[in-house]
Amino acid sequence: MSTNIKQGSNSGEMDERASALVTNANAVAAVAAAVEGTLGPKGLDCMLVDKFGDVTVTNDGATILDKIDTAHPAAKMLIKTARAQEEEIGDGTTTTTILASALITEGAAHVSRGVPVTKVIEGIRLGIREALAYIENNADKSAPTHNGKVLRQVALVAARGHEDIADLIVEAAKLTGNETLSDRGFSLADAIIAKESAENEVFAGVVLDKQRANRQMPRSVENAKVLVIDDALEPPQVEERALSTESGFSRRLALQEEFRQNIQKVIDLGVKFVAVAKAIDPIAEELFTDAGVIAVRRLTSRDLAKLVDLTGARTIMRPGLAKEPAELENFLGTCIRVYEDMRLDHIRVEGSGSGVATVLVGASTREVKDERERIARDAAGAVQSAVQTGIVPGGGSIELAAAKQVLALRENVRGMAAYGVDCVAAALKRPLGRIVANAGFNPLEKVENVVAAQNESGNHALAIDCDTGEIADMAKLGVMDPAGVKLYALRAAAEVAEAILRINVIIRKREEQSS
Repeated sequence: MSTNIKQGSNSGEMDERASALVTNANAVAAVAAAVEGTLGPKGLDCMLVDKFGDVTVTNDGATILDKIDTAHPAAKMLIKTARAQEEEIGDGTTTTTILASALITEGAAHVSRGVPVTKVIEGIRLGIREALAYIENNADKSAPTHNGKVLRQVALVAARGHEDIADLIVEAAKLTGNETLSDRGFSLADAIIAKESAENEVFAGVVLDKQRANRQMPRSVENAKVLVIDDALEPPQVEERALSTESGFSRRLALQEEFRQNIQKVIDLGVKFVAVAKAIDPIAEELFTDAGVIAVRRLTSRDLAKLVDLTGARTIMRPGLAKEPAELENFLGTCIRVYEDMRLDHIRVEGSGSGVATVLVGASTREVKDERERIARDAAGAVQSAVQTGIVPGGGSIELAAAKQVLALRENVRGMAAYGVDCVAAALKRPLGRIVANAGFNPLEKVENVVAAQNESGNHALAIDCDTGEIADMAKLGVMDPAGVKLYALRAAAEVAEAILRINVIIRKREEQSS
């Protein structure tokens, strides 16, 4: 009797574990299905509709995942992982999602056949490590930094064939320079601005989505000295209670006079453009207007940082304006031109190609503007990643070649961990299969044909030309991807797959009592 009870208990635990795994795998697969149809040159768009009927039409995986409505915790885990890919690299969210879904689906299938989860995860780790090493070893790290044509191809693939956007991004990359692009703290995608009714343009400078502090200030100044104030530009305040006394009132007048003198000092130094993080007092506004100075207020920290990089200025706080003129001069920068574009409703600050570029992407409507901005940001992220990590042939070719290396590894893996290695090999075939399917061809047939062709030729750049359905060399076709996108996607997919495969049971948490 006791034996039967024990067996029943174990069976119940196994059923609960299998149920959680299947539920999670299905939720992840549903999320992947929402984006996998966008992959490749023949990928289609997705229409997202909110509760108010507003429509977003896009084939950008990051946007789809960001706006998709899901309550399942496993699906949310996958979406967060893909979002991290977008924030870190700027491209490759669809690839991450597809790889993660494949790893989880394959892993769940092996677990349902009796393979321990720990062994599946062990094999996945081994396979991912082998795939990462293969891709990194076969990345061309020199071409993107010396060959503009290579960068354009990377941009064109990421821009989904939009040649005008690819050209803008490559021009911006050249203005920015490889040294800045290689800086992990710099993001070329942040230089993208899309505007309705604007013309496509790249220039060395910064766009401030602001207006002059006073409409009587000049619309344009040239060869200007620049002051950047990371503070409010106003005199120190005197407490309200103190103003009721004669000494308090006199104190306020003295502070205002001191403030006026400091503003005049700035004007006497020849400053023609003042950028302020917070408010500007009417006293300063009036003095600047009379002196022909352009002042802009309430700028973000990012705007200030860009201005500092462009002009060579040093940010100063409000008390710093009391410094002697010679010392204050050390905080000033210079720019070629500052002017307010009335039609596009922003202020431009133009420099001399000092590593700060702005990409202005034109569009006809708001919906088109948003999509073109997303495309441009993807292309910018891909180009920067290519400079940092090198390039690999795209079209799913490098993943398929890595799958061959993973399968070779499997022969030396003993025990059930080999099934986890199989999961990685199967997942690596998925991008090419999805690209081929989106182009209207049979993915099983085409993937196996490419596997055979790569084995015969030893060429890891072979994949399928989506226009003809024939095997082709992706490098010769100019289909190139940043190695960093592939590497990050694999790591991220493996991490979220392991996390989800480890989930043994799903329990609803109790509501936390508010204190």
